[in-house]
Amino acid sequence: MENKIRVLIAKAGLDGHDRGAKVVAAALRDAGMEVIYTGLRQTPEMIVEAAIQEDVNAIGISILSGAHMTIFPRILELMKEKSADDILLFGGGIIPESDLIKLKELGVGELFTPGTSTKEIIKFLVDWVANHPRN
Repeated sequence: MENKIRVLIAKAGLDGHDRGAKVVAAALRDAGMEVIYTGLRQTPEMIVEAAIQEDVNAIGISILSGAHMTIFPRILELMKEKSADDILLFGGGIIPESDLIKLKELGVGELFTPGTSTKEIIKFLVDWVANHPRN
């Protein structure tokens, strides 16, 4: 039996714009993935705890608030603390190019900016999971 890819999609902080997160969540679900959508106003602690409890392959963060240089590093820090750094952290939103580079250097797997097709996100996740099997 083939294991489904499990993805947690979250909106961190006070960012209340969730249309993009819901579009991505629906596209991943339609592609056969199991999607856990945590909803709005999640803390990094809540996101990492939910990801561990749900045994996900990946965490997807949608962020439009400008807090990406705080939220992503904090999630990565918590993932390391809880030995959950085998989970992919990816995200999307309005993020300046210079910050995209810094976040990837910190360990964020991929960041998708507005206009990215959901097919590209799906392909990235499928390829990443295929190349990073979990025990």
